[in-house]
Amino acid sequence: MSEKKIAVLGCGLWGRNIVRNFYNLNALGMVCDLDDENLAKVKEQYPNVKTTKDFHDIINSEDIMGVVVVTPSHTHYKFVKAMLEAGKHVYVEKPISTVAQEAKDLKDLADSKGLVLMVGHLLLYHPAVNRLKMLVEEGVLGDIVYAQSDRLNINYFKNDRSVMWDLAPHDVSMISYVLGKNPQRVISAIGCSSDRNDIMDITHIGILMEGGAIAHITDSWITPRKHVQLLVRGTKATAILDDTVPEHKLTIYDNYKAGTIENVQLDYLEIEPLKLECQHFISCCETGKKARSDGENGFIVVSILEEAEKIMLGDRVKNLDHMNFALSRSKKLK
Repeated sequence: MSEKKIAVLGCGLWGRNIVRNFYNLNALGMVCDLDDENLAKVKEQYPNVKTTKDFHDIINSEDIMGVVVVTPSHTHYKFVKAMLEAGKHVYVEKPISTVAQEAKDLKDLADSKGLVLMVGHLLLYHPAVNRLKMLVEEGVLGDIVYAQSDRLNINYFKNDRSVMWDLAPHDVSMISYVLGKNPQRVISAIGCSSDRNDIMDITHIGILMEGGAIAHITDSWITPRKHVQLLVRGTKATAILDDTVPEHKLTIYDNYKAGTIENVQLDYLEIEPLKLECQHFISCCETGKKARSDGENGFIVVSILEEAEKIMLGDRVKNLDHMNFALSRSKKLK
């Protein structure tokens, strides 16, 4: 590692994990956050690391070659743009933005300046996901016809725009990566709120992939028992990746012979996927190579989710109109 270091902008719950990994990789140069308590924790754990409340200190530091943006998603565009304009490589947590045009603008800006723009699509660095991708490429499953990703968990805070923007970037990017195909268009999208407010905490999305495969994605903030599973079905066999079990995470089932099950041995050390992602960013900054989860990848994911949200919100308006019509009719009948 050269003397040039990485700065982390935002050190909340997830930001602390990123701070820890870059520190352990001997790459952490500065941490910025508006919260005094968050900065105090950083100073206590990593006394030699510079801390600041002003992100301009990162921009003005010649010792910082790359910046990790771990702030709320609605602030991503502002911070990423500022860092790219200052000539810094950027790794931004997902989603790159919640507006497709903003994502495209950031991608184009990074390209025009020859800078690395990497999005935190963490599962692209998961060893089991990469092993599944290899099986698909080797034709073990046959031609892929269907993929289903379920990411169900409990979230008591619900402080994002919706569960879709919080979790679905993982699902869309992972399915696209494993299949080696980009999503073409949204074919169905449903979202609802169990609290009956504007924040959707359950969403279901159907996507047509290049090559004709269909992908279904379900995300939930209201499931007390965690369920994280990816199913990929080919013309020969079906693979299931279950990330909630300690072993036998990846299993293959023959489509035509009942009881034919193969547990895929994962030949890898138990390395935290986030560490691999952080190492990848450092490598990209030093070599200038394009990140696995680059700006183009981020733009494609946001485009699909933006399209899905428009369908969801349109259906919600229709449903409200139907409800209002039914209420008015019932009043007239009385």
